[in-house]
Amino acid sequence: MTGQIARERFTKAIFELVDETFDRVQGIYLDKGTALFETLATVSAEEASRRIAPTCACIPAQVEHTAFYLELLVRVASGEEVPRIDWQATWQRTGVTPEEWAALQARLRAAQQGVFALMDRTPAWNDVRVIGGAIGMVAHTAYHLGEIRQGLGVLRG
Repeated sequence: MTGQIARERFTKAIFELVDETFDRVQGIYLDKGTALFETLATVSAEEASRRIAPTCACIPAQVEHTAFYLELLVRVASGEEVPRIDWQATWQRTGVTPEEWAALQARLRAAQQGVFALMDRTPAWNDVRVIGGAIGMVAHTAYHLGEIRQGLGVLRG
């Protein structure tokens, strides 16, 4: 069997998943009002900086890690050689000021836009690494969205 998914259909599906994950719930897999930026808009810098537990990352660390992952994904997919990554370094943030919180959310937004630009310029979805990267990006971001929402549940308990 040689059936193929049309590029337009695959691209549309991935864009809808990314859009739902970050911005607007469309009924694909999230509950209304629970997209990443909708969630972050309800969190002050002070609340975000509170530790959920001694061994858990604070919300800004989750956001920073996610932004870094998306930035790295774009760099790698664009053919850039990247040195070995110290993933532990992406978890070092322990809190934010209001200005840092706004800047961190802006960085995440820019990283998301970088992913959209990358997807726009992907001429064909015929490389399993590219397809896997797109699906993995949605899964990875959704995982951290879940971590953030669970953390908020504990903080606001």
